[in-house]
Amino acid sequence: QVQLVESGGGLVQPGGSLRLSCAASGSIVSIAAMGWYRQAPGKQREWVATSTSGGSTNNAYSVKGRFTNSRNNAKNTLHLQMNSLKPEDTAVYYCNADGVYDGKYEHDYWGQGTQVTVSS
Repeated sequence: QVQLVESGGGLVQPGGSLRLSCAASGSIVSIAAMGWYRQAPGKQREWVATSTSGGSTNNAYSVKGRFTNSRNNAKNTLHLQMNSLKPEDTAVYYCNADGVYDGKYEHDYWGQGTQVTVSS
C-alpha cells in the first residue's frame, strides 16, 4: 500500500506565496509521474502541474510563471512553490502519483488534499 501525504496549505493574502509538499511512502519501486490537481468549491477538479521521473515538468496555463513544481525521485517527494497567488487559486490541492510500480503492479494514488485560501 502507498500513501501520499500533503502539507503546506493555509491562508495567504493575494500576491503572497505558499509551498506545498507531498511525500509518497510504502511499497514503491518507481513512480512514473507526480503532480498536483486542485478543486475549487462548485467546480471540477483541474490539473495544475506534473513532473515525470525523467525530469520533464509541465504546468497549466493558468499558473505558468507563478507556480514551480519540483520533484525528488530518490525521496519520492514533490513540492509546489506558489507565488503571486490570486483569489482564484483558492481550492483544495491534491497530490497525485501516477504509475506507482511496487515491483509487480502499477497503481495510481491520491493524497487527502490540503486547503489553500487566498483572501485579504
